[in-house]
Amino acid sequence: MERTAVNPWAWSVERGYNQGELVTGPARTLYLAGQTAMSGEGEPLHAGDMGAQLALSLDNLEAVLGEAGMSLAHLVRLNVYATDVDLLFQHYGVLASRLGAAGAAPATTMLGVPRLALPPLMVELEGTAVD
Repeated sequence: MERTAVNPWAWSVERGYNQGELVTGPARTLYLAGQTAMSGEGEPLHAGDMGAQLALSLDNLEAVLGEAGMSLAHLVRLNVYATDVDLLFQHYGVLASRLGAAGAAPATTMLGVPRLALPPLMVELEGTAVD
């Protein structure tokens, strides 16, 4: 088995974690760190706007997938963490439409949490992809 760190941005390495871990063996498996509404410089964006945070979290998830030569279609597992599940459901179409357009239907878990790593963050996406 070979492990390769996948980091489209340097800021996460500076904070002690990789955006993804690509594990190569009989199949390639990418374990994605939780993706939030963070800029490429590691700053939280869109405070108070669940829809915009969800869209940027998806963009960041796709950036990690792309860095590993994968896409949303490779997702086999997706965990969704939200500080307000009812508010997330009002914007869930953002996630559902992008997954649907990619032909992806990963096993998904949604959890309500009291807060995420940084107080302005409202949603976090964590996944596993295989090709």
